[in-house]
Amino acid sequence: MSESSSDAGGPIRILYIDDDESLALLMEENLRRRGFTLEWASDGASALALLAEGGIEAVVLEHFLKGETGLDILPRIVAMPDHPPVIYATGSDDTSIAVAALKAGADDYVLKGISPDYFDLLAAALEQGLERARFRRDTAQAQEVIRQQRDHAEMLLAEVNHRIANSLGLVGALIRMQSSMTSDQVAIDALQETQMRINAIASVHRRLYTNRQVGRVQVDEYLSSLLTELEASMRDEKRPHRVMLTAQPINLATDKAVTLGLIVSELVTNAFKYAYPEGDPGEINVAVGQEGDQLRVTVEDAGKGFDPSDPVKGTGLGMKILNAMAGSLKSELAYDSEHRGTKAILVFSAS
Repeated sequence: MSESSSDAGGPIRILYIDDDESLALLMEENLRRRGFTLEWASDGASALALLAEGGIEAVVLEHFLKGETGLDILPRIVAMPDHPPVIYATGSDDTSIAVAALKAGADDYVLKGISPDYFDLLAAALEQGLERARFRRDTAQAQEVIRQQRDHAEMLLAEVNHRIANSLGLVGALIRMQSSMTSDQVAIDALQETQMRINAIASVHRRLYTNRQVGRVQVDEYLSSLLTELEASMRDEKRPHRVMLTAQPINLATDKAVTLGLIVSELVTNAFKYAYPEGDPGEINVAVGQEGDQLRVTVEDAGKGFDPSDPVKGTGLGMKILNAMAGSLKSELAYDSEHRGTKAILVFSAS
């Protein structure tokens, strides 16, 4: 059998806990031949004191001790941070003791004896326990490296999305400045709608990674932020409308969240512009719910109503965007003809 050695190249330091000094001397002699060096403790208190000093690489713990058993000491050993592996030694044929020791945190157990075979078996158990301890340490270190790398990647992703949102916000501000310098109302409306669509995409990037789920967005928080911005930008004396949101806490993939945000923005903008007579206040209600894999989104008002077969108002770009976005979700936008006012309904798969 090859001689055991520590990572530094010297003998492996073992703590032997037993109240029998003669057996401790016999253990020291036999384990020294097998490449170990032995520290001896006759009771739990002195054993724990030696462990607290550090440098112990494995423990052999006898079951029967004066005034206590190994099962009394074992939980205190395994409660120590980065505790050494424990081999439980018992002279009892009662297997329940061995089972209790393993459940309490022992790495292995051996039936106590004084023959050469016993010491060979004990040395093998120690080697295996030390190997498992090394594996646990290596695994913990690897997991810590992975965690640090993941946290670093998430920090970079969050920073990238923050910068994208800021850049999109800057583009929106430039468009707003451009619209303020234009007298053509058609051009002003087109620029304002473009700014709204940019804001819808920027708002998604602001919400990314806030819940530490890479690539997913909390829909209720996202739409709440988006609709608050939209209402603030569109509400005035001519259109004193309110937007009300009812949404379940749903996580959605980023690309679908962007698409959903654009659709909701277009529908709410249309309701602001066309649903109610000028100067009349009105509510625009947005609801998002989930049933199984299906997301159901409704945007409704109690205004003049809308017939999809009527000629489009404005450039018609809004309807083209709505149809294209609904198609990208493998769905279609439907309208409830029995609703007083306009009620648009979109149902699509969340997966």
